[in-house]
Amino acid sequence: MFNGSRLQLARHRLGLSLTKLAEASGVSARSLTTYENDPDAEPSEDNLRKLAEALNVSVTFFAREGADPIEVEAASFRKLSKTTATTRNAVLASATLAVEFFGLVEEKFTLPNVTIPTLDKLSPARAAELLRRQWDLGDRPISNMVHLLESKGVRVVALSHDFRDVDAFCFLRDSIPYVFLNTSKSAERQRFDAAHELGHLVLHSDLEMRTSDSKEREAEANQFASNFLMPTEGVLAQNMGAASLDRILLARSFWKVSAMAMTHRLHALDLLNDWQYRTMCVTLSDLGYRSREPGGIVPETSKLLKKVLFGKTVKVSLRDAATELSLNQSDLRTFLQGLVPVAA
Repeated sequence: MFNGSRLQLARHRLGLSLTKLAEASGVSARSLTTYENDPDAEPSEDNLRKLAEALNVSVTFFAREGADPIEVEAASFRKLSKTTATTRNAVLASATLAVEFFGLVEEKFTLPNVTIPTLDKLSPARAAELLRRQWDLGDRPISNMVHLLESKGVRVVALSHDFRDVDAFCFLRDSIPYVFLNTSKSAERQRFDAAHELGHLVLHSDLEMRTSDSKEREAEANQFASNFLMPTEGVLAQNMGAASLDRILLARSFWKVSAMAMTHRLHALDLLNDWQYRTMCVTLSDLGYRSREPGGIVPETSKLLKKVLFGKTVKVSLRDAATELSLNQSDLRTFLQGLVPVAA
């Protein structure tokens, strides 16, 4: 058995064009096109071996059930218009394999039910406030965004660090939400990205992610994340009017957000006027807070994946999962890097 969709999936995952794969494998581009598009075409054993070697998969990878690719219209890419087709295809191909990995997990574990409401009729600020109330979060800081998402049925996965220009994205597959985070970013950035993607799930889950209105969606998700991580009443209670640099740094540590995000939130709440806001942004930039987070928090990790991989009674080993999926263990470690320290 040979499924051409599996060949295309493996090719996209490595960002290879047909021409590049032909050069790497020694199989002609014409043959590759036939293999991917003709359901009756089947490579010779020699060509299968060459393709498996070039694509870093087992020969049996091509015999698995046809892949159901994640369409770009279903995923919430930041800067959609600036993300190349090659990068989108590579990221979505890896995401398809991550879904298959979680399929194995669900054979052994009962994962939390999905409890992400649809609040698309509300403003981002109102949706964030209501969701905090529904989840009984009060006005206190969220201790761990990854744990929170996992407890609500979201599958949290790490993005390959090869895609540094992709911050995060999310999608639904069979009504299950997936959030992919770039764990090479600062811990504060990851928390904001997680809240941002939650905003997409709450506000935009029924929409196609078109380039034409991507800026509006991204702005709404940012507004949601800011309100969700730094609730209005909680921030106002801290008397942060005309806050100094020291007070802003204390507040960002309290809410576990970046200094820039804290400053932006204070400005949005009219606690910093335009001049104070611009001055503080320049100061923070000069101190290096635009590109990193000096004295920041420790990155969050996954409680769910730790239990899955290292459970005392039941667990999913990387070796067995890689064999089952006809992948290398390095592929699976990519999904876990930064989320499960021992497996990173």
